[in-house]
Amino acid sequence: MNYEFIEEKPSFSAGKTPVLFVHGMWHGAWCWAEHFLPYFAQKGFHACALSLRGHGKSDGWEDLQKTSLADYVADVEKAVGRFDRQPVIVGHSMGGHVVQKFLESHEAPAGVLMASVPPHGVIPTTMRITLKHPIAVMMTLRLSMFPVVATPELAREAFFSDNIPEAKLKRYFSRIQEDSFRVFIDMLGLNLPRPKRVKAPMLVLGAGNDTIFSRAQVEATARAYGTEAEFFPDMAHDMMLENGWRAVADRIIKWMRGMGL
Repeated sequence: MNYEFIEEKPSFSAGKTPVLFVHGMWHGAWCWAEHFLPYFAQKGFHACALSLRGHGKSDGWEDLQKTSLADYVADVEKAVGRFDRQPVIVGHSMGGHVVQKFLESHEAPAGVLMASVPPHGVIPTTMRITLKHPIAVMMTLRLSMFPVVATPELAREAFFSDNIPEAKLKRYFSRIQEDSFRVFIDMLGLNLPRPKRVKAPMLVLGAGNDTIFSRAQVEATARAYGTEAEFFPDMAHDMMLENGWRAVADRIIKWMRGMGL
């Protein structure tokens, strides 16, 4: 299987730990390419974003609805194998769930969860979205996850702040795609994270205006990993694309430096 990898390498050899970025549902490696990858490279890190199978320019579109969370974990295994040394792994949203599952059985210098699926899964989130958009959620019973984000207005509500410029929203929405209903079932409860198996230190970050995962859910994630959640106010779910993205990137870099990575 061929995968899409978007990489940025530093212009100088800093000897720093590389960083692998894993996107969330409906996204691809593109969401890291605009800000995070060049910024981390500028700071001396080899930064790489993977498009999971069936996403972006990776193979696997034809089997997307059969794809499981375990398949996404296998994709991360492939990506990690590209590095000369083990990378810090950063996961956003569903990608955070994938990172948690990967770290159950693999060593890594550290893991970062950004607006991540919590260890208890997405039942509370699903209930909250169903109350607000019952028809869109009912349409997913056709084994398609796209109805939940099928219009620019729904995508704005899910991922972005209200004041996002229309041109930028249109550009991002054009990249939003279908995703695996099977993985959604895994996140409901079929294949939940087991934090006690994770040995890597974890940084848990949340967005103050996230409509997908509440403050309580992010705090529960942090407790499961023996740490405290850190929140960025006035920021929506797609923390790597929001106006305050630099503060998020700087916090990750500062945390990594604090551990000598």
